Amino acid sequence: MINILVTDDSGFQRNIIISILKDHGYGYIEAGNGAEAMEAVLKEKPDLVLLDLYMPDSGGFDFLEEAGRLKLEIPVIMLTSDIQDTTKERCMELGASGFLTKPVVKEELLAKISEFVHKG
Repeated sequence: MINILVTDDSGFQRNIIISILKDHGYGYIEAGNGAEAMEAVLKEKPDLVLLDLYMPDSGGFDFLEEAGRLKLEIPVIMLTSDIQDTTKERCMELGASGFLTKPVVKEELLAKISEFVHKG
């Protein structure tokens, strides 16, 4: 089963995304900030990370910087309501694989996931 790490400080947002993932046969792991996400990546080895950009304590930029230092080879799709080009460019420079705006649209999320992981 494909496991996807869902990282967002909002439990409500995580639950929306997890519901979509479960309905489409994906496994999931949850994290509430970038530090928890890094811990989960190292321990659980998910196939993909969905990562909120702005979270208290340790956010998406922190996670991407650490992933770069550790040379982790895992696709990371950023989730944010910040639509500035400079934000998107910084995420991509730090190694993000893709970018989705919040609130997440189910069809866009599933299409983006399928770009990086293939079922079966």
